Amino acid sequence: MEKLFKLKEHNTTVKTEIMAGITTFLTMAYILAVNPNILKEAGMNQGAVFTATALASALATFIMAFWANYPIALSAGMGLNAYFAYTVCLNDLANVDEPWKIALSAVLIEGIIFILISFFKFREKIVNAIPMNLKYGITAGIGLFIAFLGLQGSGVVAANTATLVELGDFSTPQVVLCLVGVLIIAAMMHYKVKGAILWGILIVWLLGIVAEFTGWYVVDENNLSLIPSFGVAAMVPPSLAPTFLKFDFGWIGKNISSFIVIVFSFLFVDMFDTVGTVIGVADQAKLLDKDGKLPRVGRVLMADAVGTVAGSMLGTSTITSFVESSAGVAEGGRTGLTALTTGVLFVAALFLSPIFLAIPAFATAPALIIVGFHMASSILKMHFDGDIADAIGGYLAFVMMPMTYSIANGIMFGMLSWVILKVCTKKAKDIHPVMWVVALLFIFRLLTLIM
Repeated sequence: MEKLFKLKEHNTTVKTEIMAGITTFLTMAYILAVNPNILKEAGMNQGAVFTATALASALATFIMAFWANYPIALSAGMGLNAYFAYTVCLNDLANVDEPWKIALSAVLIEGIIFILISFFKFREKIVNAIPMNLKYGITAGIGLFIAFLGLQGSGVVAANTATLVELGDFSTPQVVLCLVGVLIIAAMMHYKVKGAILWGILIVWLLGIVAEFTGWYVVDENNLSLIPSFGVAAMVPPSLAPTFLKFDFGWIGKNISSFIVIVFSFLFVDMFDTVGTVIGVADQAKLLDKDGKLPRVGRVLMADAVGTVAGSMLGTSTITSFVESSAGVAEGGRTGLTALTTGVLFVAALFLSPIFLAIPAFATAPALIIVGFHMASSILKMHFDGDIADAIGGYLAFVMMPMTYSIANGIMFGMLSWVILKVCTKKAKDIHPVMWVVALLFIFRLLTLIM
């Protein structure tokens, strides 16, 4: 352990690192319930997505542990999975058969591009070219979008033909238990309970089982039973066959411009999300050097990129570094042994699929709402005075995501407005070449939509 992870150099012990890894897993294990629930909406096999998520998370986290030696765990990114299912599959590709195969193809291409730009150290330069207000606005917008998905999926927010949305039916257990779950998680967060989000999901699920026994929750063709099956066969991890290497490149040749925009949106969100998360966690762990830079950052980014490629092949959305890794850091995690522990637990979770797959959408909805809360708080870092391009660009980014039901649209409106306003205010010299390329790409997308 000492040779592999240099424990003494980082002033830590095996026990501390293992406990930190367990803590990290508890805080992010909710993804094993949430991700299959989200991607099944895109038409994917829920069991296969569960297995793919667990395996891809373990693989990427092992790479982080052994190659980068950092206490950072990875899994299917929140926001990116929502973009995959609700924007790409159910919106952009709504008229295509099995759109998730095209989305997986986009994730594969994104991951390959990531490997290339990480290898040539372009990734950090690209992220640094994006104005901070836009970064904060996009993060806040994704938070609002994720929260909206949780409220919608649980029925708290319902459709209305006149006003588009309205308050849901409070006579249903889904609505009531979702809101109860939000309060439970919030209370646990106040008392600093480890794994508050996971515990909140499990408690709501158990309350749902009670509702099923009492007859409040009615099992029918729309509502499956919440009671898991624990037979020997059920304990075997679900097969990957429905999603393994299920790519569709045939559609791309006829719709290259649309596909480029999809890939770029995956690329951009993952790019600044990963760098921001990694720097934040490393700063908390005091792993940054005297210049504020992270040693071996290329290896960190490569773990993310390889995880994304592997995840697309197995059948899940983009793999990225999780900010929940900070929970393990708070427990003393400083090396890759923390990540190794978390990765081992992802493998062990494969044999608990009956539990994770029986958890309903209304039990995972509170997790979406709380994660959305954390991401939406980025709006506090935005500046609404000063440069009008920064202010309006960031504002449109976070407003347009939930309002147009699309993360890509939010990015597009935010970045295009920023570039246009910079030109209008005679500050074109402030526009980085990367932003010019991005603006031209989105103008091209708008033209394809018009025509």
